[in-house]
Amino acid sequence: MTARQCDIAILGGGLAGGLVALALRRARPDLSLVIVEQGTVLGGNHVWSFFGTDVGKAGRELLDGLIVAAWPDYTVNFPTFQRRLKTSYYSITSERFDAMLRAELGDDAFIMGVRALACSASNVTLSNGKRIMAGAVIDARGIRSLEHLTGGWQKFVGQKLKLTAPHGLDAPIVKDVTVAQHDDYRFVYCLPFAPDEIFVEDTYYADDAKLDIVTLRERIAEYATSRGWEISEILSEEHGVLPVVAGGDFDAFWRSTGGKVARAGARAGLFQAVTSYSLPDAVRYALALAKQTDMSGAGLAAFSESWARRHWRRGKYLRALSAMLFAGAKPAQRHRVLERFYTLDQRLIERFYAGRMTALDKARVLIGKPPIPIGTALGVLTGLGNKPQPLSFAGNRA
Repeated sequence: MTARQCDIAILGGGLAGGLVALALRRARPDLSLVIVEQGTVLGGNHVWSFFGTDVGKAGRELLDGLIVAAWPDYTVNFPTFQRRLKTSYYSITSERFDAMLRAELGDDAFIMGVRALACSASNVTLSNGKRIMAGAVIDARGIRSLEHLTGGWQKFVGQKLKLTAPHGLDAPIVKDVTVAQHDDYRFVYCLPFAPDEIFVEDTYYADDAKLDIVTLRERIAEYATSRGWEISEILSEEHGVLPVVAGGDFDAFWRSTGGKVARAGARAGLFQAVTSYSLPDAVRYALALAKQTDMSGAGLAAFSESWARRHWRRGKYLRALSAMLFAGAKPAQRHRVLERFYTLDQRLIERFYAGRMTALDKARVLIGKPPIPIGTALGVLTGLGNKPQPLSFAGNRA
């Protein structure tokens, strides 16, 4: 059977793959693109959010048209204090993401409802028996293997709710940690999309990847009741389990995610080690890839590995923070690590989320009254104390 021909084949139409496609279309309209997505919509079923300080001018231009909501500030609620931070906040939905990609790339650029069974730097075999021959293949299908990484998990269920009356919020609540902790670090996240529509996500930092969706749905309903909100309809729901990386062997991780093929997104390890936050890295990577002069399979494979290695090296400090969170603090006390963090300078907090912490920032986070015993913290950092556990999806249930 004749193979489909294209310049660039992107495997996976999620956030990372979609942003690479948008960046390439705008920077290199001469290239023919094909996105292979096993689902029926691009971007799945998600709400992605970011701070205005996470991306520069070029990044904002790339995201132009994708944003569905914007707020000038946000709040965090902890047991001992509440704080409102004057940093802008934005949200993107998968519905807008899907519509934008289709409008810019055209329907011919997508192969939907089909899985990529195997790939090389220039060849893709699909589950429908067809093949793609490309100048380059970019694998953005998500993490393939976590066995060479250590740490814990961020797991969540989020629902967009239609209420019978206005909720009364004028800004997002990025973290509400006044809720019961349930043996993990728990917080609730709220996005007020309309006066009577709000996205509520129940999130946990936990040692295992088991996700009890039914229980988290019940806790979202309980949270709404505690706020005086009456739910008339659940408009949408999403859930996920994301790695919070505290250490590992990058070389082994890279080998386990594929051969000499360009990678993007989580498959390349491009996410923040503490928050599992991927949008700023996805934006920076897409813009950088689109500027490459060598668009061959080998050229982009070399570029992606070099970029991922640099990201891993730069993330050493953040992995140490994750190690202290999971190996240094008891589950029910993990909120204290973030509670102290949110008392620090606003610009430091902004740089933390954007992945641009300075040496002074790193020292400031550790100086002062520690959120965990100093002996425990030093033991974790020197490798002499408790160690984070290897990451494994074994036993995960929906």
